[in-house]
Amino acid sequence: MNTTIDVCPVLEDTVTRNGWNPAAQISEFPKSNSRNGCSAPSLEHVNSDQLIRELLRRIGEDPDREGLKETPTRVIRSWKELFSGYHQRAEDVLLTQFHAEEYDEIVHLRDVEFYSTCEHHMLPFCGKAHVAYIPKNKIVGLSKLARLVDVFARRLQVQERLTQQIASELQRVLKPKGVAVMMEASHQCMSCRGVRKQSGKTITSCLVGAFKENLASRTEFLSLVKN
Repeated sequence: MNTTIDVCPVLEDTVTRNGWNPAAQISEFPKSNSRNGCSAPSLEHVNSDQLIRELLRRIGEDPDREGLKETPTRVIRSWKELFSGYHQRAEDVLLTQFHAEEYDEIVHLRDVEFYSTCEHHMLPFCGKAHVAYIPKNKIVGLSKLARLVDVFARRLQVQERLTQQIASELQRVLKPKGVAVMMEASHQCMSCRGVRKQSGKTITSCLVGAFKENLASRTEFLSLVKN
């Protein structure tokens, strides 16, 4: 079977001028159906291990050398953990709820460590989350708030959406009087590449219900985060 793929004419011209011969480099995958005048490798039957081996080759490595032989397996295993949030929902971690009884003040869990992956460059960003809510009828165990952060952090993310998802899902499932979430993080896509600024931190917030409508509640939350 011929295993050399066709390359788009425009792409071939560009990469050849840059000193890279696509016909020589891409030779593992069988031909697939052509679309828009270009043929692309069919990846439907290529397993994850093979894909990662090819990525290693693309960056100039030898996937068969001793230190890299088990790397594809390790990467796949780590992805199952790093992106486990795709298999969870807010309802899964907020399932057990308790009566709030007479308590109607702020419940605040601060300095929750989180680790996520930037969807633009697939590089890590990590930091601390501060999650607060004002109960209406129900409360949840404090560990559930930390787990809720992980449900959405363990996906490909941008920090802005991550902050909003945690707040809106806590509001939707628990139905408190209000929710406030603030996140501060360092992004490796900014520190180890591109602008290469090591000490910069990104802070995002999302306020829902009483925290957005009531100045006193909002001020108290910000004071608790600061102190």
